[in-house]
Amino acid sequence: MLEAIYNAVIIKPLESEEADYGGIIVPDVGNEKNTMGEVIAVGPGMFTSTGQLIPTQLKIGDKVVLPTQGFTKLPYKGDEYWVGMENKVLAKVND
Repeated sequence: MLEAIYNAVIIKPLESEEADYGGIIVPDVGNEKNTMGEVIAVGPGMFTSTGQLIPTQLKIGDKVVLPTQGFTKLPYKGDEYWVGMENKVLAKVND
């Protein structure tokens, strides 16, 4: 089981769409697109220099947009995850 610490978040990337042109599937490889994913774990937050806890804003199950760089790819038990600091997440998707 993966557990986030401090203000880290662990995100499972959502499947990217592949284009279908005349029956030929064109994979979305090499494009510098932002990744969308679902938050599967969040740390409790970070402490300030005065000892006050600043809690994380994201919650498990939130859909988010990640930057093209800045998160670490983490393979775990056959699945791929992304791990990084919460303040690097670009946006939260509200459906």
